[in-house]
Amino acid sequence: MSFNLRLGIIVTSILLLFIIFIILKKGRMPIKYSLIWFFSSILILLVGLTPQIFINFSKKLGFVTMSNMVVGIFIIILLLITISLTVIVSGQKKKTTLLIQEISLLKEKVNKNEK
Repeated sequence: MSFNLRLGIIVTSILLLFIIFIILKKGRMPIKYSLIWFFSSILILLVGLTPQIFINFSKKLGFVTMSNMVVGIFIIILLLITISLTVIVSGQKKKTTLLIQEISLLKEKVNKNEK
């Protein structure tokens, strides 16, 4: 793996960690939702710091160059983040629907009591 690629990977992961810490510090994201971003950036950092392990792994998987493996890892990470965010949004939708139903029932009770 070339030095420029390693340096780019390490800088990207450190920048991602820094951005996540800033977002958490400002309170714009709960810690439980930021965990997947932390794991992703640590995986990216490991690829940059210990490339020989990933070079051997990429050769066993049939990748010609390490940069193709890195792009593949980025795509997999983005897919995992997308799946986790979809699960979170789906859970929020269920909670919103339940909340709307409870509010409707409470409004109905209040209207009956007023009459």
